[in-house]
Amino acid sequence: MVPPRPVVHAAVFALAALQALASDTFIAAVYEHAVILPRATQETVSPEDALALMNKNMDILEGAIKEAAQQGAHIIVTPEDGIYGWVFTREAIYPYLEDIPDPEVNWIPCTDPTRFAPAPVLERLSCMARNNSIYVVANIGDKKSCNSSDPSCPSDGRYQYNTNVVFDSEGKLVARYHKYNLFRQETQFNYPKEPELVTFETPFGKFGIFTCFDILFREPAVVLVSELQVDTVLFPTAWMNVLPFLTAVEFHSAWAMGMRVNLLSANTHNIRMSMTGDGLFTPGGAAAYYYNSKTEEGRLLVAKLSARPRLSPTYPPAVNWSSYATSVKNFTEDSTFLGAVRRDIFTFSELKHEDGNYTVCQKDLCCHLTYRISNKSNDEIYVLGAFDGLHGSVIKYHWQICTLLKCKSTDLSTCGQPVETAQTKFDMFSLSGTFGTNYVFPEVLYSDVQLAPGEFEVLPDGRLESKNSTSKPLLTATLFGRRYEKDLKHPLRNSP
Repeated sequence: MVPPRPVVHAAVFALAALQALASDTFIAAVYEHAVILPRATQETVSPEDALALMNKNMDILEGAIKEAAQQGAHIIVTPEDGIYGWVFTREAIYPYLEDIPDPEVNWIPCTDPTRFAPAPVLERLSCMARNNSIYVVANIGDKKSCNSSDPSCPSDGRYQYNTNVVFDSEGKLVARYHKYNLFRQETQFNYPKEPELVTFETPFGKFGIFTCFDILFREPAVVLVSELQVDTVLFPTAWMNVLPFLTAVEFHSAWAMGMRVNLLSANTHNIRMSMTGDGLFTPGGAAAYYYNSKTEEGRLLVAKLSARPRLSPTYPPAVNWSSYATSVKNFTEDSTFLGAVRRDIFTFSELKHEDGNYTVCQKDLCCHLTYRISNKSNDEIYVLGAFDGLHGSVIKYHWQICTLLKCKSTDLSTCGQPVETAQTKFDMFSLSGTFGTNYVFPEVLYSDVQLAPGEFEVLPDGRLESKNSTSKPLLTATLFGRRYEKDLKHPLRNSP
């Protein structure tokens, strides 16, 4: 259907206005929040008690939003579960939910709070954005009534969704996203019937949004970047760190580099559950990041980013992730052994010399490593590892991983177990693999779970290389590949 001419004129005018105001850079903020949790109970609280808890968390978030605005930030992302936490059954979370309308209704809750059903959380978030002239991204819960004519309607007559909302600097609701890939413990929420591809335009770039576990799957994460060409991804998360490959700052920085896009990652902070690590990540590495597993404090991060990284002269070139590895003959392959990284069985080879060339293969994946160690600690062992297969106990998805990895001890059976400290530095390393995918994410992690921004590079032929000797002892250098087409069908998504 062709829209009426006034609508066309309005759309053209709005686009022209955006282009006129367009900026090459913008200031972004993320806030890692130590969430005030509800009492551990299965009982349903009153709406008044639910709102009281949410207001306590929003008091803290409002302080962070004000501080970000004072530092010139145009947008701030707050964490998944950042307003009410995660200790809920399906029934117990209901008083915390609001009915969030489609952004097409053109609504500013701060100035028109009674237009829809009571929504005090939406109203307060809208006012935070409006009063501070900043885009605000938050994670709350959405409820939608359904009836028996809908065959997938839950027995309690409603859908409940883990939901992100975005308010612009005037307080208008401009985006709503229902999380598509729920973590298996999120039984309080429903799966949307289809993945939502949510984008919105601003004077400082095109934005997309998804939540936490979504980042590991093709939909919506890859589609937003590869097909819809967003400049920046907004990423509320409640990420439980899992060494050696899935620590928040490690994987999120790698994903931004592999997808060549900005990622604004805001994590919850709860050291008992290993939740920490957020950052402002770019195609060239971390602009700013925070990881603290020792104290209960959250953190506000603010940094200037490229609004349209694809137009930047420093935008990284496309990478053929298997080019180098498939063009060389296998290096010397010493004896290999099997070891577990959680439940995944890797093929490992011990690095027995101060320098050398190694190849390790598993199924379709061969990993090549050239290295030179500068000061090897006698009580530390490193291995080259390869994994090519399905990961996950319930939701199974396909990984291809090449990794230079420090073992937990000199006992080879500990290779793959979590370790946070190291003493050995490398003069150089070059890692590559015969990946069957273009979606590969480069990770370099130093001792004490520190990133290495600016100290490594990815060459167009798929080699992950150190630029100089490592400035800190190395925990792992990894190429983390995802073969989305080999994922198994999701076993839970269609269940109520």
